[in-house]
Amino acid sequence: MILSMTGYGKAVVTFNDKKINVEVKSLNSKQLDLTTRVAPLYREKEMEIRQMVAKAVERGKVEFTILTEKVGGDAARINVSLVENYYRQLREIAAATGIPEPEDWLQTLMRMPDVTTRTEAEMLSDEEWEVVRKAVQQALDALTDFRRQEGVALERNFAEKVDNIEQLLAQIEPFEKQRVEKIRQRIVEGLNSIPGAEYDQNRLEQELIYYIEKLDISEEKQRLTNHLQYFRETMAEAQSQGKKLGFIAQEMGREINTTGSKSNMAEMQNIVVMMKDELEQIKEQVLNVL
Repeated sequence: MILSMTGYGKAVVTFNDKKINVEVKSLNSKQLDLTTRVAPLYREKEMEIRQMVAKAVERGKVEFTILTEKVGGDAARINVSLVENYYRQLREIAAATGIPEPEDWLQTLMRMPDVTTRTEAEMLSDEEWEVVRKAVQQALDALTDFRRQEGVALERNFAEKVDNIEQLLAQIEPFEKQRVEKIRQRIVEGLNSIPGAEYDQNRLEQELIYYIEKLDISEEKQRLTNHLQYFRETMAEAQSQGKKLGFIAQEMGREINTTGSKSNMAEMQNIVVMMKDELEQIKEQVLNVL
């Protein structure tokens, strides 16, 4: 089963007069690159939250956010001095950089951090944390579901590309048989074009056999066939294996390149180019696999 590293998950819950929004977004990355933005009340639980995210996500560039907003209860108090300070600094920045000042100053300033505060200090209760913890897990589950759906599309695309390479590989065989005779004819014609040239027919046959053996691609074809099958088997594994698929794609490329270097017919080289194009598309997409 393939999982994509690209995903999005969200959960919204309420606790008393508070709405709690949890969001998690992920993109592809070789390792886990996690950034968090956690409301001040929940920062004491940030390490636990990070552990939950790391366990669910494994790897990828991840942005995790927990924000809260009031839906009722006592009105929050506006920190007037802080608003004035923000206003002064923003005007100075606009004047220094030439950036236009906002058209709606009030809306801009009210979005700044800590502008609205409650008069009493809040304490995180066990009951509220349990609600938040479940919301975090819901968002992570939604992210996994998103990744699974994206993985289905990736798997379908990979299967198509692997099938295309296999079909192109089969198209090489007729030309492979033809080129033996063409090589023979080319060498004989070259020798006959030399005035007075004499050669031993038996020695010529030996040299032809040696030359043709050097150009033989039977082993490359067999190894590439094995790699294609191994790629399919890896896609079907229970655990997503993005790095493993990447390694197999590299080995596939090695056999295709060797086949191309041994091909001395335009028809075969054209097929190799098409195989490389299919493989490059696999390599691009395999970077998105978990």
